[in-house]
Amino acid sequence: MLNSKNYFLTLCLSRVVVTFFFWMAGIFGVFNFDVIVEEMVAVGLPWPVLFAVGTILCQLVGSALIIFNVAGLGWVGSVMLIVFTLLTIPLGHPFWAFSEPERTKEFHIVLEHITVVGGLMMSAILSGHKR
Repeated sequence: MLNSKNYFLTLCLSRVVVTFFFWMAGIFGVFNFDVIVEEMVAVGLPWPVLFAVGTILCQLVGSALIIFNVAGLGWVGSVMLIVFTLLTIPLGHPFWAFSEPERTKEFHIVLEHITVVGGLMMSAILSGHKR
């Protein structure tokens, strides 16, 4: 059983880890904005600059809300990143539209996305948990 100090440290570390991909991608996007715009163009989104800005903001704001859980709003960040992650499946990884072996590669990425959603769901639950 974790004591209060270890519980707090473990919870803080888990918030950083569950959001690691998102805040790293957001930071990358800030410094490599043209690359993110190109990704939006590649998947056929209209207004790629607007979607690139939205993507970066979602990743960074959602991560910050989870990590810092200010006013218990970590669950909002979790929902933001859950929606974002689920939307990337049909937009960026539509495995059903590929032939093998690309279909299997994309399908495995989708499975990873679903696993991340599970972690974000636990994050949402824990954001309101008091010990």
